[in-house]
Amino acid sequence: MPTFYEFFAGGGMVRAGLGPNWSCLFANDFDPKKAQSYLENWGADELLLEDIRNVGLDDLAGQADLVWGSFPCQDLSLAGNGAGLRGNRSGTFYPFINTIKELIADDRAPRFIALENVVGTLTSHKGADFKAICKALFNLDYKLGALVVDAANFLPQSRPRLFVIAVHKNTPIPAGLIQKAASAPWHSKALQTAFDSLSARERANWIWWHLPSAAARQMDLADIIEDHPESVKWHSARETTALLSMMSEVNLAKVETARNAKTRMVGTIYKRTRREHGIKVQRAEIRFDDIAGCLRTPAGGSSRQLVMVIEGSKIRSRLMSSRETARLMGLPETYKLPERYNQAYHLTGDGVAVPVVRFIAQHIFEPCLSRASTEARTDESDTLR
Repeated sequence: MPTFYEFFAGGGMVRAGLGPNWSCLFANDFDPKKAQSYLENWGADELLLEDIRNVGLDDLAGQADLVWGSFPCQDLSLAGNGAGLRGNRSGTFYPFINTIKELIADDRAPRFIALENVVGTLTSHKGADFKAICKALFNLDYKLGALVVDAANFLPQSRPRLFVIAVHKNTPIPAGLIQKAASAPWHSKALQTAFDSLSARERANWIWWHLPSAAARQMDLADIIEDHPESVKWHSARETTALLSMMSEVNLAKVETARNAKTRMVGTIYKRTRREHGIKVQRAEIRFDDIAGCLRTPAGGSSRQLVMVIEGSKIRSRLMSSRETARLMGLPETYKLPERYNQAYHLTGDGVAVPVVRFIAQHIFEPCLSRASTEARTDESDTLR
């Protein structure tokens, strides 16, 4: 059974994505609220509530095939403060790399290192932060490649994320997992531009991972919407009218089109500040494309997504429920969410989409580990002869 460490674990969504055929040896987060959710869903045996800067080799049990790190995105996000890897939060990447160095020195090098973050990482500080991430991994004697995967391929949520997948030089890679050049949909133009900025030596050790196309998405946005949510209440008619009054003519036209449809229409809304005629105006912007906007951590009311359900002349609106956000991340109905709404929203909005992790594990990690296991058995058999 393959093994893994999960850093910046949050509620354990990577663990959920890897699935029961993987064994967690260690999980870490510094946020006590997230750690409580992890504990309630996965138990406390592997969990260490601690700042990564204080995690030592003695805390790390066994040898992991995979070390996963979804390090904080706030300083790399386009909506963040622009501090990049120099920031206090996204800068935790460096203690993470130092931990890997210690594992290697202790003869416990993982076969894979996986990093997940926002796509803004590719352009943060004009690409310097992405180059620094790649250089750190190359210096550990790993080859690597990257993918841009949108959760919308698997779930009704627009959530593009960058995944950097590094593989140890001694880990065999099946030929079918490597391609000669970048290609859609997993290698975006921004990723290709970032790759071009790497040194010749780094480009020579780059892997263009080959993944199949995702199967047709089975879940519609309407499938996840609750008629009787427990964590939120439907707006009053007055509140819904006020929300509609915040819409531009373009967005009101979308609502009118939905009203004329002969079926139940579900839209999602974010409130955004726009500049119109030199004045900042808060607008409610709606979409009816069967995909929710990207979940974000709720720093304020404007960052919490709303739902609007239209059935002919009947229009209802409310905040998206915490269970709906969990479904948008691919978490099962049995997953235990925090009782407090903002805490649950923060947990899911800051996580990794479960089916994306499963997709990468199925098409990269597991084939490579299976190949390595087969070669190891062959070598052992030859030795015994």
